[in-house]
Amino acid sequence: MHTAIDTLMKEHRVIEQVMTSLEGYARAARNGGSADRSTVHKYAEFFQNFADRCHHGKEEDRLFKTMGAYGFPADQGPVAVMLADHEYGRERVRALARIGSGSGPLTADERAALHENATEFISMLRAHIMKEDNILYPMALRAIPPAEMDALGKSFDAFEREVMGAGEHERFHRLADELCASSGPKTTCCHHG
Repeated sequence: MHTAIDTLMKEHRVIEQVMTSLEGYARAARNGGSADRSTVHKYAEFFQNFADRCHHGKEEDRLFKTMGAYGFPADQGPVAVMLADHEYGRERVRALARIGSGSGPLTADERAALHENATEFISMLRAHIMKEDNILYPMALRAIPPAEMDALGKSFDAFEREVMGAGEHERFHRLADELCASSGPKTTCCHHG
């Protein structure tokens, strides 16, 4: 059965692939390799929109609120930890967006800041995804009745239409493919359904 959790876990796989791509890009930038503001901007755009607005939006607006009704309050315990991680990630991605929106070639300081913010963000987000996949999501599946989980999946579809807009989810999948292809092995690394 396809559940809301399946949707979130599939999104995690795409986010992980773009994180790996960013990791290599930021390392190359720090070491003097080719790096440009346009690409940094695209990474920030992906993480601000797909990872945060779409993925974290569904978690915060739909999943975590539903979990709250089943004994998982947002101000303590596992949901509170996930929310704190989301906020930390937003700070790091805002720093990347500032670098991406500047002008001229990246300075040595910006290359260092790109690497530092990307590394801290990726380290946190990898651990965050592991906690969600292995602890939080299984808790949600145990706590939320199957019929309500099914309704949650439908509400995710509505969220994408209403909050993201028609075609935006697909656009960010294409951006993920572009970012993965441009900075790693020359194969398509972002697989999604």
